[in-house]
Amino acid sequence: MESRIKVLLSKLGLDVHNRGLITVAKELRDAGMEVVYIGNSFPREIVATAIQEDVDIVGVSSLGGAHLTLGSELMEAAKKEGLQEHMAFVIGGVFPPADAEKLRVVGFDKVFVPGASREDIISSIHQLVSVKTKRSV
Repeated sequence: MESRIKVLLSKLGLDVHNRGLITVAKELRDAGMEVVYIGNSFPREIVATAIQEDVDIVGVSSLGGAHLTLGSELMEAAKKEGLQEHMAFVIGGVFPPADAEKLRVVGFDKVFVPGASREDIISSIHQLVSVKTKRSV
């Protein structure tokens, strides 16, 4: 039996541009995933909620320019808690193309840029959860 994927979504920091993330939340829910949306949060809050909710994947969105600083802090907090071993971390938003590689280097499993399709997001989540959690989804 396949288990339901549980996704935590958050705006990273004080960024108020949430339309895209709300759209992604609805698409993931429509694809059968359980979505926990916590709105604007800072890295430690996101990690604490990920632990409390026991999610499979953490997705953050950033359009406010703090993606490298707060993204690095998020991944450091996740490493401290040992979450990267069994949780996937993704980020999406609008940022310079060169920053996508920097975000991968700090530990994000997948970076979504503008124009990512619903199919790409959903299939990437399925693949990441399968690899990270070692279970069929």
